[in-house]
Amino acid sequence: MEIKTVRIEISGECNLILGQSHFIKTIEDLYEIIATTVPQAEFGIAFTEASGPCLIRTEGNNEELSAACIANVQSIGAGHIFCIILRGAFPINILNQIKNCPEVCTIFCATANPIEVIVAETSQGRGIMGIIDGFSPRGTETPSDKAHRKEFLRKIGYKL
Repeated sequence: MEIKTVRIEISGECNLILGQSHFIKTIEDLYEIIATTVPQAEFGIAFTEASGPCLIRTEGNNEELSAACIANVQSIGAGHIFCIILRGAFPINILNQIKNCPEVCTIFCATANPIEVIVAETSQGRGIMGIIDGFSPRGTETPSDKAHRKEFLRKIGYKL
């Protein structure tokens, strides 16, 4: 077995959700979840089959974001994973609905940070072992940092 890391960059003003699923209908179900939960969101989705033709299945309403999802799952190279890239919405808007999708097994991350995907490779294929999301902590928030956090949450409409 060989352990590798695959770096995934997320373009500006976008968020990424990376997860594992188990069935071909995942791609359409995820599309419906996003389109009906946050209709104004732009998004792309890619899902990797792990049997049969082993294709990358895609959906979305933005070709650029769908292409970025395809590139991400190709570089990871594992079966039964999905990548969603969102613009105009945050993962918090759709994450519970995605977790409740019957085909979804795991959510590895939901982030706007650059990530590294830790991948194990065997003679059979690849699988995701874990995620490095963003960077290591640099300290503890100060009163000024706390005020900035609270101001930011109110600015984007998540607190009154």
